[in-house]
Amino acid sequence: MFEQHSLFDAPSESASAIAPIENPQLFLSILQDWVEAGAIRALDKALAQFMVEQCPTLDPQVVLAIVLVSERNGHGHICLDLQRALQHPEELLSGLEAKSAHAPLVRQQLKQLLPDSLNQWQQALSQYAAIQNQFALIDSNSEVEQRPLVLAGRTSRPLLYLRRYWAYEQHILQGINHRLEQKLTLPVGDTQRILSQLFPVQTDSNAEPDWQKIACALAARSGFSVITGGPGTGKTTTVVKLLALLQALQLQQGLAPLQIRLAAPTGKAAARLNESISSKLATNNTEFSLAGVYGNSIAQEQILRTSIPSEVTTLHRLLGAKPDSRFFRHHAQNPLPVDIVVVDEASMVDIEMMAQLLDALRPQTRLILLGDKDQLASVDAGAVLGDLCVNANRVAYQPDTIDWLALITGEQVPSHYQDIEGDALSQAITMLRFSHRFKADSGIGALALLVNEGLLMSAPHSNQVAPQPLQSLKQLFADEQRIAEQKQTEPCLQLIKISTPEDKALHQLFKGYHPYLELMAAQQPQTMEQDFLDQWAWQVLNAYGQFQVLTALRSGDWGIEGLNDNIRQSLIRQGKLSNQTGQWYAGRPVLVTRNNYSLKLMNGDIGITLAVPMLNEQGEPITALRVAFPAGDGSRAIRWILPSRLQEVETVFAMTVHKSQGSEFKHTALVLPERSNPVLTKELLYTGITRSKQMFTLVYQNDAVLAEAMARRVNRISGI
Repeated sequence: MFEQHSLFDAPSESASAIAPIENPQLFLSILQDWVEAGAIRALDKALAQFMVEQCPTLDPQVVLAIVLVSERNGHGHICLDLQRALQHPEELLSGLEAKSAHAPLVRQQLKQLLPDSLNQWQQALSQYAAIQNQFALIDSNSEVEQRPLVLAGRTSRPLLYLRRYWAYEQHILQGINHRLEQKLTLPVGDTQRILSQLFPVQTDSNAEPDWQKIACALAARSGFSVITGGPGTGKTTTVVKLLALLQALQLQQGLAPLQIRLAAPTGKAAARLNESISSKLATNNTEFSLAGVYGNSIAQEQILRTSIPSEVTTLHRLLGAKPDSRFFRHHAQNPLPVDIVVVDEASMVDIEMMAQLLDALRPQTRLILLGDKDQLASVDAGAVLGDLCVNANRVAYQPDTIDWLALITGEQVPSHYQDIEGDALSQAITMLRFSHRFKADSGIGALALLVNEGLLMSAPHSNQVAPQPLQSLKQLFADEQRIAEQKQTEPCLQLIKISTPEDKALHQLFKGYHPYLELMAAQQPQTMEQDFLDQWAWQVLNAYGQFQVLTALRSGDWGIEGLNDNIRQSLIRQGKLSNQTGQWYAGRPVLVTRNNYSLKLMNGDIGITLAVPMLNEQGEPITALRVAFPAGDGSRAIRWILPSRLQEVETVFAMTVHKSQGSEFKHTALVLPERSNPVLTKELLYTGITRSKQMFTLVYQNDAVLAEAMARRVNRISGI
């Protein structure tokens, strides 16, 4: 049985060859230096201090591991990969700037503190009762559940977790594996007929298989599925057809329609999905037909349309968030009463939210994830969609899966996607590979391919590796500029190199905000009639959404703080904004940074401050500032909010790339900082590029910084 002693008791003297900390304060003072150097957070040091206080003779290698697992969590990792930490110590302490005067000393101290071997480190960790060792056989004991750290993973790849993150990960894996075991039987004849109605035969004999059709079939037979793909590949179209298939099969059996809920991580993403699905289900949409899917009458088609939901909510609202709490109304003891949950923009969902979502689902509830696996991962810890889709490009379908797909869909999956050893997860993942929005061999599509995969489109369905990615990127921009000049059109790609925040080219770019400000001034109603005010606000919001400046950082001249001020001052000089003092002024765009349930505003919602005509207490006409937000339901309805009620908002002339996820703009301009930063990655560039629908501008200052960003890929550590 497990001995009854403190969780922080030290091991016996023979347990470790490393001497205990003789002067804990000296070790903690080193950690304090790391905090001041920006290498770790004060929180990381506080955890180490607590452990040392509980056990003054704690092995320094254990204390270091605890500091590092906390530091890794702060940078989005779920756990500390011990082997990788020893092999690549330069990846640790990500907050430490390479050019910092403290960097050489901190790196030297880290190297000296790291153990000589993986076995030595793992042995030291396994000796402490505060760490639950999954590699050892432990009798069932309630005290095990109290251990704050967990050593798990594989023998060849041991991972150290804070218990909370280990529990989240286990819950996700259990929930997914349980659903993967639920192989649902589909009626062959009806499924074939419905899929044929939803997906007419392609006329291009050289085309790839219809991956949307394949995605529908695979998702229809599984309790868990993932549909991933880049922008414009048809993820939304596919899921609407999938829901039409499932509802039609249900209705044909004389059963009640399935209860389906649609959700997204942010209010903006939810509004976009809502609008997209509503437009597809509109009866006047001739490009999206459900005729013949469920019966041949107009009445039957309408029944099917109404059974497919278009209302999309945020995940927080779906689960019933409790104000000022991490808990939700829906959980294992009070699950959501639904049959299917669809989550869009799943790359934005962190590990905690994914675990809580699975906790709130009944065992038989299906879960369908949609998203672009190559986008930035969530702001908080975890990259769940990326982890699940790590092999999506070369997905391994078993021969039985390929044979079943041929029977049900008539599609022949290429042999290089076949693998007799393909795991259960691979049989539930589909990657949509053709963009209907961008051509891969030109413009934004080619740029996204180059940045994301380092590939150049050399011929249809044929790519080649770019030998010099930075030069290839510059050439791509130059080619687009030349083509635009020949056609006398505006280029879809624009590359601007600047040297200071006052560069004329930068301020010329800021004129992209002129249209919404000009419309705001020219169309301002003189009446207080609500319909006119709402129409004006909707037009201003729509015009604002045509252009957006993006940045990687929050602080500094090239973060949102510096850029927002720079853009505002530029627009004042250009005569488009009034030179007013104070936080609130007409034309100020604001971004909600925290869910506000009383105002029905979600994190990510964008509003515009407008001067609205009204009467004062004496009945005299005046104008007063109000902030207009779209209702977020796909309609043109507007919510008007007093500025004084908006506490958790920030100006959003410039927006971080993270915050832009789930949004699209006609023209996006990504501004890179002058110095290297760990947040500058392939994923950040790719996400910024793919926010653009028609035009993308890249603003940079330093070739080396741009080249580093193109070479650096996010690799969040987890056990998924």
